[in-house]
Amino acid sequence: MTQKRESAFIDEARIYVKAGDGGNGASSFRREKFVPRGGPDGGDGGRGGDVILRGNRNMNTLLHFQNQIHFRADRGGNGAGSKKHGKRGADLFIDVPLGTVIADEEGVIADITREGQEVQVARGGKGGIGNVHFATSVNRAPRMARKGEPGDEHWLNLELKSIGDVGFVGAPNAGKSSLLTAISAARPEIGAYPFTTLSPNLGVAIVGDVPIVAVDIPGLLEGAHAGHGIGDRFLRHVQRSRILVHVVDAAAEDPVGTYRMIRQELELFDPSLAEKRGLIAANKMDLPEATANLKQIRKQLERKGEHRIFPVSAVTGEGIPELLEAIRGELDTLQEEQPAEETAVRVYRVPRDEQGITVTKEDGRFFVRGREPERVLAMAYLENDEGLADLQRQLDRIGVFKELAKLGVKSGDEVVIGDLVMEWT
Repeated sequence: MTQKRESAFIDEARIYVKAGDGGNGASSFRREKFVPRGGPDGGDGGRGGDVILRGNRNMNTLLHFQNQIHFRADRGGNGAGSKKHGKRGADLFIDVPLGTVIADEEGVIADITREGQEVQVARGGKGGIGNVHFATSVNRAPRMARKGEPGDEHWLNLELKSIGDVGFVGAPNAGKSSLLTAISAARPEIGAYPFTTLSPNLGVAIVGDVPIVAVDIPGLLEGAHAGHGIGDRFLRHVQRSRILVHVVDAAAEDPVGTYRMIRQELELFDPSLAEKRGLIAANKMDLPEATANLKQIRKQLERKGEHRIFPVSAVTGEGIPELLEAIRGELDTLQEEQPAEETAVRVYRVPRDEQGITVTKEDGRFFVRGREPERVLAMAYLENDEGLADLQRQLDRIGVFKELAKLGVKSGDEVVIGDLVMEWT
């Protein structure tokens, strides 16, 4: 009986991110000796920290998100007297492997493919303003300040699609892991039983002075695109490979039929995979059955315009140098055909829905919903009449009063925003 092995490779994760809230503005007055009319001097709150995902080439799994799924950036500092501004909250950087696709409920936000690439996934809240900003010619001693704006918060789905120059695909026990070991310093666990590889393996081969990153995914069975076997879980990892190497067990009973089955599964999963440049590695040439089958493999595949065939043996190393040179040649050709990638680090920002105001009448009460009115309420100073008057001005500014009027609100009606219930006057 084969002992079940637990894989440390995790390629999907769900995390919660919360940017820092803005610091509160201060309500303060100068009180200095010999200064009888000091006036307001409350400073503004500091901005909350952002949450930023950052590409890290030294990572190749999302395993660390199994133990921690909640991430919060620092909030901004509160304002103080003497017009002192609160400290800005520190940004929170979360490292992820290259090839991580970030999505929320609305769809894909960004795709991290380069070292150091940064994606802002939650923006820190603005700091509240101090009472120094509310002083006017008719109100020289305002006793209110605005609170800090709440930071963005939401759940994110992370999906890892390994980035490699070449993807090794084939049936179980075709020798993909052994071939990866033969061409690189990778040491995947290998055994003589189906589904030896339970997660993608990465290896780096040096051809001349050029490093080539190879990805070996678990073996594919017929129907893999529909969920048969385990290979369908990892097919996404060869979507990013620039070329494919089909590893064929040349000593098997029907190597050509198996190869064509794999081609069909790739095409059914993603039609673009069938269009990728590729090579065929006829493996296990150290076995007499493979030598006997090679002529038939060449006859059926090479003459029908299939990929070039390279006889190899992962055990003896036969044909490995020729295969690596062919891989490098294919990659060089692709490099000449494709435009150069931009090198500047681009910071994506999650757009905010600043409008989205919904006003409904339910059971005789008026309910105001939407990001902007909820933000205005969260920043409101409700401890005195000045603060309540400021809240009403803000709600009027963003169009809430106009929407209430359309629904026929009248004096004495209750208006509900979040947890606040107000009587319309």
